[in-house]
Amino acid sequence: MTTSSSSSLTGQCALITGAARRIGAAIATTLHAAGANIAIHYRSSSDDAEQLCADFNKLRKNSAAVFKADLQYPEQIEVLAEAVVGWHDRLDILVNNASTFYPTPLGSVTQQQWNDLLDSNLKAPLFLSQAALPALRKNGGNIVNIVDIHAVRPLRDHAVYGSAKAGLAMLTRSLAKDLAPQVRVNAVAPGAIMWPEDGMTEATQQSILEQIPLARQGAADDIAGAVLYLVRDASYVTGQILAVDGGRSLGW
Repeated sequence: MTTSSSSSLTGQCALITGAARRIGAAIATTLHAAGANIAIHYRSSSDDAEQLCADFNKLRKNSAAVFKADLQYPEQIEVLAEAVVGWHDRLDILVNNASTFYPTPLGSVTQQQWNDLLDSNLKAPLFLSQAALPALRKNGGNIVNIVDIHAVRPLRDHAVYGSAKAGLAMLTRSLAKDLAPQVRVNAVAPGAIMWPEDGMTEATQQSILEQIPLARQGAADDIAGAVLYLVRDASYVTGQILAVDGGRSLGW
């Protein structure tokens, strides 16, 4: 079993789900800069994934590749894991970042919404972690799940999403216990990092900012830096959920 270097991820392979855009792309960029080869997973953002891959390969030949899969289907998860491991004959880091997020006001929740939110935020991380486990064990690897501060403190009209993320928080701790000592498992819980793409009023944004002790919105690079710490520098840390939220989870 090998362990991560305290200064470099050179030679290691990292799979980041939902890596084509937003926080996923920031995580991919940060781990690539630290020396890792990056498997860029996407479901539909093919142009963004291909461009990110090309940018990485310009910096370091054959240091990135794209992998398409719909993670709601376990059979595609198995194929994804096999393809990624086959790319460089190893997998050291799995970042379960892909997520679906939207409101589900009570009284209007559908079975399809339940399945969609649970599949993307809880089911996929479990089955992908399971599929990747042999390779991760072989190399003393890491799993990092992207949770949410609302896994602990509910967000109005997001009962299904919050429940799924709460499940992912428990999954993080459960995997950490079950997979030790060969594989470390941790999570990052973002706060107000990027506003939802489907829009949010300025009044709502301001209300959120007023609840943050650091009095500002975070950046995708803040999450990426936390992931880098967990996979590269935190060799004696497992089963932990690191809130990166400007202090918001202290109370609101």
